[in-house]
Amino acid sequence: VQRLRYRRRLAYNTSSNRRRISKTPGGRLVYLRMKKIGAIPKCGDTKRKLFGIKPARPKELMSMSKRMKRVTRAYGGCLSSGAVRNRIIRAFLVEEQKIVVKVLKAQAKK
Repeated sequence: VQRLRYRRRLAYNTSSNRRRISKTPGGRLVYLRMKKIGAIPKCGDTKRKLFGIKPARPKELMSMSKRMKRVTRAYGGCLSSGAVRNRIIRAFLVEEQKIVVKVLKAQAKK
């Protein structure tokens, strides 16, 4: 079994120093450094993963187009579709309640 050694200065098994074994054309085994995987954004309300958004690290997100970072919807890329639906329904019901209160006040005056 061939011994392997790190190819960079960091000599500890940390999350930023992940590696995999690769065989070179010369037959040697060497470590290849693996990049960190990006996290999938989560909904602020439901805490579930958002669909249609690519997981990426912050530097990769900078060069990605807006289409890949969000969904074409109100609060796309921040809230899930169910959370947006619930907000819309809640806002509608609050407005309806205000109208009902006004009507009841008008009837009480008569």
